[in-house]
Amino acid sequence: MSIRPLYFLHASCLEHDPRAHIPMHPDTPERLVAIEAEMHRREWLGFERRFAPAAQERELRLVHTAAHIEAIKRLCLSGGGVIDADTAVGEASFRAARHAAGAACEMTRALLSGESRLAFCGVRPSGHHAERARAMGFCLFNNVAIAAELALAELGARRVFVFDFDVHHGNGTANAFRDRSEVLFVSIHQEGIYPGTGALRDVGTGGGLGSTINLPVPAGSGEELWLALTDRVVLPAARSFTPDLVLLSAGFDAHLDDPLADCTLQPRSYAQLACRIRDLADEVGAPLGAVLEGGYSHRATAESAASMLAALAGEGEVESSSSTPSLACSAASFFRQYWPL
Repeated sequence: MSIRPLYFLHASCLEHDPRAHIPMHPDTPERLVAIEAEMHRREWLGFERRFAPAAQERELRLVHTAAHIEAIKRLCLSGGGVIDADTAVGEASFRAARHAAGAACEMTRALLSGESRLAFCGVRPSGHHAERARAMGFCLFNNVAIAAELALAELGARRVFVFDFDVHHGNGTANAFRDRSEVLFVSIHQEGIYPGTGALRDVGTGGGLGSTINLPVPAGSGEELWLALTDRVVLPAARSFTPDLVLLSAGFDAHLDDPLADCTLQPRSYAQLACRIRDLADEVGAPLGAVLEGGYSHRATAESAASMLAALAGEGEVESSSSTPSLACSAASFFRQYWPL
């Protein structure tokens, strides 16, 4: 890659700590510390580090209501508190969330201006569960949805492909674009766990019918199924969609060691996913950006994130699978009514 890839980060993302109000909360600053330590060990894989700006309110309002933004701001300024059983904020959380969303916006500008072809936002709080007017699932503002909307509304993109491979369904992102055809949202996630959305037959509505592709997998699913679904459904649909921008909601909680789910991916699994998406982006001529979502085993998340970034930056090749699980075949059969799979 002739232009250096970019890594967006900000110290405020280490200051958001839900444990102030939910002591055993798994979303800790140590997640980012572990990723950055692993990237440092690998000499940052050639990524240029940049400090993320804070998102402006008009950028947050591309996806969220003014009332939602103000409610999060006021709660944080008052010292924080519990929003729901899974989501809590402290005094520093609003600032962290603004920089997390700002990283996604700045990344998108860099990608669509041609400044770089690849970028990653190593930020938190995560975003893909956040709804238009609701914080939930550890998420305050929907970073990847804001990035996609910014690309479409202001930066000249006509079509954006969002691939969410966090083990939990990205309900907030799906809902943000479910009735629109200019965003293809695809999610592979474990069925039957939080937030309980993302059924196969939920394919969007109205003008967005078929532009939502949900691929739920059972507990215990591993690399073979995840890669088969990517090969049989995700890549052909995205190739037909011909996006101007590829965005990844990069969660690493489908790892075997993650405490919040029951899938069995390994760092090499994420590298193989990344090789496939890298090659797709090259094929359609679209820049590629990734935003950190979940991943709650520090070691597993750090190794998986670094393996993904190494592959996105050009390391490794796609390894073809010798078999195709029946679930991948049936998913492909279902989605042929919308896409030439």
